[in-house]
Amino acid sequence: MQKFCQSCGAPLTESKSESYCPYCTDENGELKSREAVREGIAAWLQMFTPDAASVDLQARAESYLRAMPAWAEV
Repeated sequence: MQKFCQSCGAPLTESKSESYCPYCTDENGELKSREAVREGIAAWLQMFTPDAASVDLQARAESYLRAMPAWAEV
């Protein structure tokens, strides 16, 4: 059974953490700040919606984070 990042939902491969992917962790395998993860998700969304405004992408990323276990209660 494949595991997924509790922060962003990416498949867990080659990660130093059992719960978080390399995109959501720092060089020590610790979870990055919510702001850093939100920026990364917004940048990822930008690839699929190049005409979207930055503010809209930040809001979409924040909404996505609220659905993830790592951020649901923050």
